[in-house]
Amino acid sequence: MKELKSYGVENVHEEKWGPFGRSWSVESYTADMIAPRYSHLVAAPLAWSSSTNGPETADALYAPLIIGRWYEFKKNRENLEKYKTEWHGKLKGKVVLLTELKETKAPTTPVFTRYTDAQLADIAKAPTPAIRRNLTIDQVDIPSDPKEAEKYLDTLPNELLNALYEKYDEFSADLGALLKEEGALAVFRGDRRSHDGILNAEDAGSYSAKRPMAPPTFVVTDEQYSRMVRLLQKKVAVNVRFELRAKVSSGDVDAANILGEIPGKKKPNEVVMIGAHFDSWHSGTGAIDNGAGSAVMMEVMRILKKLNLPMDRTVRIGLWSGEEQGLFGSRAYIKMHFADVKTAEIRAEHSQLDAYLNLDNGSGKIRGIYLENNDAARPLFEAWLAPFRDLDVTTISMQRTFGTDHQSFDDAGLPGFQFIQDPLDYETLTHHSDVDTYSHAVEEDLMQASAVIASLVYDIANREEMVPRKSIVKDGKLLSY
Repeated sequence: MKELKSYGVENVHEEKWGPFGRSWSVESYTADMIAPRYSHLVAAPLAWSSSTNGPETADALYAPLIIGRWYEFKKNRENLEKYKTEWHGKLKGKVVLLTELKETKAPTTPVFTRYTDAQLADIAKAPTPAIRRNLTIDQVDIPSDPKEAEKYLDTLPNELLNALYEKYDEFSADLGALLKEEGALAVFRGDRRSHDGILNAEDAGSYSAKRPMAPPTFVVTDEQYSRMVRLLQKKVAVNVRFELRAKVSSGDVDAANILGEIPGKKKPNEVVMIGAHFDSWHSGTGAIDNGAGSAVMMEVMRILKKLNLPMDRTVRIGLWSGEEQGLFGSRAYIKMHFADVKTAEIRAEHSQLDAYLNLDNGSGKIRGIYLENNDAARPLFEAWLAPFRDLDVTTISMQRTFGTDHQSFDDAGLPGFQFIQDPLDYETLTHHSDVDTYSHAVEEDLMQASAVIASLVYDIANREEMVPRKSIVKDGKLLSY
C-alpha cells in the first residue's frame, strides 16, 4: 500500500470483505526419521494442520488412501468409506504415510520452456463448440481421462464448478476428522508434483473454522517419502520424531483486498481494472505465484502515473486475497460492487466497469491473451497488441482459462481477460513449492509484461466505447449466457 501511494496512485486502501476462514501460521516444525538410521527429513507442514503436543516420537505406518483430483468427489467419497473399513483401529499412535507410492519416471521434458510457434498456434485455435450442461451436482459424471475431463469441465457453469470446490473442501475436512478419530498422531504425505527434493505444500484440510482441523500434517520430499515406504514394505520399522507449532484462530477472520486508482479525466465513473492475487502458499516466498503478477500490475500503475498520460476513464488496481482457496477476494469484491452471481442481481456499478485484465501464471513474458469466448473483443485486442509483435506478443485465443481472478468478473457478465504467458519453470518447479522464490523471477519478462499491459490499459481507458460484453442485463438481472 505504501508503494502504491508513493507512485501517486490515489485512494489506496484495504477493503475488508468479511469472514474468510481461520488464520493459520507456522511457528516452528521438525521431522526426523530415526530408524534404521538417523535422517533429517526435508518436510513442510500443510496449512490448517493442528499443532503437536510438543516433540513426539512414533512408528510410521503405510496406510495409503487413493485421493483423486479435486473434482472427483464421488470417487473420493467412495475411497474414503473403504478406507474407514480397512484401517479402523489400526492408526492409533502412528505416523500415517497417507499418499500412495508413485512410480518414479525419468523426466522427458525440459524444466524451463517458452512457447513455440506451434504451441501458440494450437492455443489460438477456437475451442470445439459445446453446450453448457444444465445439471445438478449429483448428476455430474466427469470422465477419468484428464484431457476428456478438462473438456467436460469446460461445459459446466461456473456455479457448479464452485460447488465442486466446496465438495472437495468438505472431503478434506472429513478425512482429517477421521484420522483424528482413529488416533493418528501425525500424517506424512508425498505429492505427485514433487521431485528432486522439491516440496509442494498447500492445505491439509479445510480453511473454515466450522469444520474440524486436520491432524499435524507434513509433506515430505519424494525421495525420502518413497524410502520410508520401501523400508516398511520390507518389514523394517521406521520411527519418526516430529514437532509442529502453529498459531490458529478460534474462528474465521476478516480478509481484505488492496485497492488503488488513478482517476479518469472525462469519464471518471467508468473504470478499467487490472489485478493479480496477493496471497500465496507458505513453503516458498510467493515471489512467482503471485508476487510476479502483483509486482507487474503495480508497475503498470507506476508507468501510467509517471508518464502522466491523459486517460478518460479511471484506472483501478485490485490485489486480491483468498485466491488460492477459491477466488474469494475477487468474488467478494464483485458481490459488493457489481453483481450477486447467485441471485443474478445487478449492482449500480455493473454498467461502469469497462474491462478487467489479470496476470497470474508466473514470471513469463506475455505472448497474447485469452478472450474467454468474447469474440467481439478480438478486433480490439488484435489492434492493441499489434505494436508488440516484435516482443513476441502474437496470440489471440478464444479459449477460456480457469483458476484465477478474471473468472470472478466473467461470472458476473463483465469482460474479464487473462494473459497467455511463457511457462518458464512455473508448472515444473515453482508452482506452490518451496522454490517459489525471487531467484526464479525473470526481470526482462516482467518488464515486457508491464509495458504491454500499461499500453493496453491506456488504449482501453481512452476508447470511445466500452469493451463488448457477452452478457445481457434485463430488469436489473443478469441473464445467463
